[in-house]
This record gives sequence, structure tokens and C-alpha cells, in this order.
Amino acid sequence: MLDLVTVILAAGKGTRMKSKLPKVLHKVAGKSMLQHVLDAAKKAGAKRNVVVVGFGGEQVKTAIGNEAEFVVQEEQLGTGHAVKQAAPLLASENGTVMVLCGDTPLVNADLITKLYEGHKSAGAKATVLTAMMPDATGYGRIIRTAAGDVARIVEQKDANEEELKVKEVNSGIYCFEARDLFAALEKVGCDNAQGEYYLPDVLAILREQGEKIWAVATDDYESTLGINSRVQLAGAEKILRHRKNIELMDNGVTLMDPDSTFVDADVEVGPDTVLYPYTWLEGKTVIGSDCEIGPNCRFTNVSIGNNVTAQFAYGHDCVVDDGVDFGPYVHLRPNTHLGKNVHIGNFVEVKNSNIGEGTKLPHLQYIGDSDVGSHVNCGCGTVTANYDGKSKFRTTIGDDAFVGCHTTLVAPVTVGEGAYIGAGSVITKDIPAKDLAIGRAHQKNISGWADKRKN
Repeated sequence: MLDLVTVILAAGKGTRMKSKLPKVLHKVAGKSMLQHVLDAAKKAGAKRNVVVVGFGGEQVKTAIGNEAEFVVQEEQLGTGHAVKQAAPLLASENGTVMVLCGDTPLVNADLITKLYEGHKSAGAKATVLTAMMPDATGYGRIIRTAAGDVARIVEQKDANEEELKVKEVNSGIYCFEARDLFAALEKVGCDNAQGEYYLPDVLAILREQGEKIWAVATDDYESTLGINSRVQLAGAEKILRHRKNIELMDNGVTLMDPDSTFVDADVEVGPDTVLYPYTWLEGKTVIGSDCEIGPNCRFTNVSIGNNVTAQFAYGHDCVVDDGVDFGPYVHLRPNTHLGKNVHIGNFVEVKNSNIGEGTKLPHLQYIGDSDVGSHVNCGCGTVTANYDGKSKFRTTIGDDAFVGCHTTLVAPVTVGEGAYIGAGSVITKDIPAKDLAIGRAHQKNISGWADKRKN
């Protein structure tokens, strides 16, 4: 663990997002921008993480929970003012404080570590992360001395014509020695075009005191990009998904068309799995090895074993064991567990049910709130009637049972081990093991009915 505390700025509203949601909670690659930054800090080894909240602060606290400490910036009076709110928690720290921005979801642990190590090795009191930005509009410019040291940082609205030509920009990410930071913040004023307390002014104050100010440059400007609009959010989404796809392919996963495969940041996929086009893997989804997934699958928080085949399917919050094949047009709803080597054919929905090893649900079925044993065959059109309009009830089917086509099982009901059900039955009573149940009306043929109807 590094001798590092982070302060993550997350108080802004983000007016250009045109949203009632705080800007930092907008999702990219499956999780909020703030969560990306917080995860990067944790992965880098930060020992504490303090989030400065303001607009929508309660929403931010709820979303992050106990993963960070929080301080509140009641009025948004600039970045210096925001960091100052953390003084009660951090002013007595002896280590390093890194200031991060909650709207920079492309930042990663490697970059955080590089900045921290550069700061410590330089023996600086303050270090700024800089980047050469192709379009520097909106960014503070890094103004260097003839010797190459950082003289000051000039905000866009305060820059003159020559300063605006500078392409090296302030990423908004800094390292400070804690005690020096909070002492200097007491001296920061607001005599500028915005009437705000700028954090970069701390560097000038420390420099005037004869302290060493350092800069660490990154050659990956994309990792420092701040997100202020829906257009920029979409750009970050594309970058993060591209990174993830490269990571998967480098680890032995085949993506037939990376441009049409969408995988969230925290998803795990095993080697020798093939992802077909138009596959979405979201949330905490985990997929094993030697699977074929897609085309047109969407899985959210799904755990899938090895040697699984799925196509044209949607699943969320469920578990699929090894050797299962399902699809096309299958819906696996929450709290479903498919045992090993289960086969599910077209147009089947399974909800809140346990399906035993080797069981077959071939086509056109609804299985809800059920416990189905191993090696059961449910014929076409099987339906569990699990809801009476007020309460849900469970259906239990024993091992090796055979359910005939177009059977309706009216829960609560139990089908015994090895039992048979005749096609077209409505089952309302329990069936003992190895019995045959037939629950349908007697057939009646009316002679000459068609001719009578015509007349």
C-alpha cells in the first residue's frame, strides 16, 4: 500500500450533461465515472480515498457507499475551495495527497502510480500531471520557465493570446505533501475571471516559498480526458470498451468482430471462449473457458461455466453451469440456476428456478418458481402456473420425470421421481413417483357438425 491519500473532486453538477443525475454518476462501460476513478485509486494502493460531494451529494454517497470517506462542498467556489473541505480529515496527514477528478473515468492505476512515484523521486512539494492535448480548449495551460520548470498554470479564461497557443495542459491531477497543501490553501485568493479559488494557485504559492514544483508528463492524453457532455461520454465509452476488448483478446478470448462486441470493465471471460457479434456482457458477468456466446446475447451479472453455448439470449442475475446450451430466444430471469448439461431450446423463459443436470426444456415453455430435478424432459408448451393473482407458489418435479407436451402445472404441486404426465394435461394434484397422470377433459366427437354449421 502506498503512503497516499486521494481527494476525488465530485461536487459539480455538470450542466452540459443536461441531467438531473450528478455528472460523476453517469455510467461508462458499465459503472459510474466516479467508480472508475475510485477503483483506479484502490488498485494503485491508496490507503484512504476522500470524495468531495456537492450537487446530488446524497445520491453520490448512496452509489459509492462505504468505499470512500465523504466531505461536502456546500457552494461550488472552485477546485481550491473543494480540496479545502477535506482539511478536517487530512490536514494532519504526514504523507502525500493526490487530487483526482471524479469525471475522468479513463484514468488508470498505472498512471496514478507513475505520478506518485515521479512526485516522490523528485522530492517535490507539489507535482502536476500534464499532457500534450491536441485540442487544449478549456484546459489550464502549463507555463514553463526557460529551464523547463513549471512556473505557473494559467486557466483558459485568464490566459493571454500567447499562453493560449500552449498545448501542454494541466490534467487536473496533482500530488501534494499534505501539510504544505492545506497551509497554502489558506493563502489562495479569488481574484480571477471566475471569482473562484483555483487549486493550481497552490503551486505558485509554494514556488514563491522556494519549494520544488514538479511535473510528470503522460504520453497518453486520453487517460486524462474529463467528461463534460454526452458526446464526450460516448467517446470515453468507446475508448474503455476498446481497451477491454484488447485485454480480452490478449488473454486468449476470440472476438469475431470487436467493433460490435460490448463488454463492461469488470466482466471476466476465460480463454478459448468465442464472442460472436452483437454480444453485450454487463456488470459482474463471469464467463468460463471454451464457450461460444452469441450472436445477439445480452448477459448482466450472469455466472457462466465452461463449454457453454448460447445464442440470441438474454440473462440477468443467474447462474449457468458447465456444458449448458441454450437459445435461440431464451430469457433467463433472476435467481435461475441451470445445472450441468442442461439443454434449453427456442422461446423458453425460466425465472427463479433450479434446473437439474441434464434436464431438457426444448421449446415454447415458461418455467417459473420451480425446482426441476435431473434428466427431466419437459415437452413443448409446458407452463408452470405459479401465480394466483396474489401469491407465488413453487412447482417441484423429481428426477427422470417426463412431462408431456402442452402441460400446465398449477402450483403448488409436486411431480414425483420418474413420473409421467400425458400431453395436454392440467395438473392440480401431486403425482406419486413413477405414476402416469392424465388431467384433461374427455374428447367428444359430434357427428356431422360441419355440415350443420354451414346450413
